[in-house]
Amino acid sequence: MNRNDLTDMLWFLAVAEERSFTKAAARLGTSQPTLSHTIKQLEARLGLRLLTRTTRSVSPTDAGERLMRALGPRIEDMETDIDALMAMRDKPSGTVRISLSDHALESVVWPKLWPVMRDYPDITIELNSDNGFRNIVEERFDAGVRLGESLDKDMIAVRIGPDWRLVAVGSADYFAAHGTPQHPQELVGHNCINQRHIRSGALYAWEFAKDGRELRVRVDGQFIFNTSYAQVDAALSGYGIAYLPESIVIDDIRSGRLTQVLDDWSPFFAGYYLYYPSRRQTSPAFAAIVKALRV
Repeated sequence: MNRNDLTDMLWFLAVAEERSFTKAAARLGTSQPTLSHTIKQLEARLGLRLLTRTTRSVSPTDAGERLMRALGPRIEDMETDIDALMAMRDKPSGTVRISLSDHALESVVWPKLWPVMRDYPDITIELNSDNGFRNIVEERFDAGVRLGESLDKDMIAVRIGPDWRLVAVGSADYFAAHGTPQHPQELVGHNCINQRHIRSGALYAWEFAKDGRELRVRVDGQFIFNTSYAQVDAALSGYGIAYLPESIVIDDIRSGRLTQVLDDWSPFFAGYYLYYPSRRQTSPAFAAIVKALRV
């Protein structure tokens, strides 16, 4: 059977179901003469009369009834399969790769993604935790997460989290033994827990601000890490002062396990943004992730 035969049989089925050439032609979006001519050609090729035509009605012959019974279930199966294929077209699927810091992952991205990802079983997310700045285009990431103040101008940026700040903390035992700094410059005389930027290899210079005055202090100490959460453990163990996102030490501060210092010098940063190239073509999977993360 060729493609034309299949089309002609679908047109026959419409006439047999409607019991009318006029109604079937309207349903199929064709003219009544064209439809009548098509059915006559089908009957000629099969050598069977499929429809009984009178001036008032159209009804299938015995052969037509048998053809209807054969075609009906198959057409329904085809329509079901096509509907399933069309659903797949708009169903988010594929892999989305995001570069981000451990703090962005733990404080913003993961809390927003895990409740909704069960709704997207065909999306795979790769979350690459790295505290350094990465070139997401060269390294084939779909997006990255950075603070608002450090975004490149040629990127589309979507805010995904509130403003937050770094706070200086240490254990009560440490401050009892070494004293409490009253000014950021006094940190140079303390044992501080450092963080190294993975990409640049430089140590992070602690950033402070008060009354419009900005200050950067390069500190020294026994331990250097490239992740935030190990610094919390070092501070809890009394190894010195750490400068960390407030959200990851707030429970330790409230419980008294850590003591916050230099509170009035701790500035707020412009929150986390998901960023990606302006020329990037947005896939349904990526659009679903952006929607889940957006503030």
